[in-house]
Amino acid sequence: MTQEIRAIFDRIAPVYDQLNNWLSLGQHRIWKEMAVKWSAAEPGDTCLDLCCGSGDLALRLARRAGAKGQVYGVDFSPNLLATAQERSQSQYPQSAISWIEADVLNLPFDDNQFDAATMGYGLRNVTDIPRSLQELHRVLKPRAKAAILDFHRPGNPQVRAFQQWYLDNIVVPIAEQMGVKEEYAYISPSLDRFPTGQEQVEISRQVGFVSATHYPIANGMMGVLVVSKV
Repeated sequence: MTQEIRAIFDRIAPVYDQLNNWLSLGQHRIWKEMAVKWSAAEPGDTCLDLCCGSGDLALRLARRAGAKGQVYGVDFSPNLLATAQERSQSQYPQSAISWIEADVLNLPFDDNQFDAATMGYGLRNVTDIPRSLQELHRVLKPRAKAAILDFHRPGNPQVRAFQQWYLDNIVVPIAEQMGVKEEYAYISPSLDRFPTGQEQVEISRQVGFVSATHYPIANGMMGVLVVSKV
């Protein structure tokens, strides 16, 4: 399954940013900025962005961490990492960002290494959500925070119906025009499998986070899980 997901993201890498823009009704930049703020990253911090994709959140973390900070962007798609590296060189060449190909279920970092962390649209796609949160907990320093942004199935039936209509009638046809219809068809079943915000909070506490809060946004179509280590 991991190999299949990696292959999907490798294939969509060239159109990943355009499709995310459509998928989020153009709002993903605002939500990503919210996630970075909730991570409480500060100047000089060592920061981690998991499932970094084309680098949006990692670049935002780098701007907050500043010249004395260090950011690690982790993804298992080499094509997306190549896109992220190109973007960072053109948009923010002075930042210290290391792009690392790795699996979020087995991070290549020491315990208690990071001051802050983010993950955008990644948790829904990992094959073992508790394990990924456990690894995140392991590599964070004591009292460090992480903010995890993702799509959700809203509880409200009307909003849920709108979300499904939007996926079927807007996102998938656009993906089809870009030649990646099959790759984006996985979104709907992945939303059905994804734990609710409250379930995410419970899993976070089970793996050791002392504090976990889930903030629904965009009428519950989106959410940010904010966790804090002891």
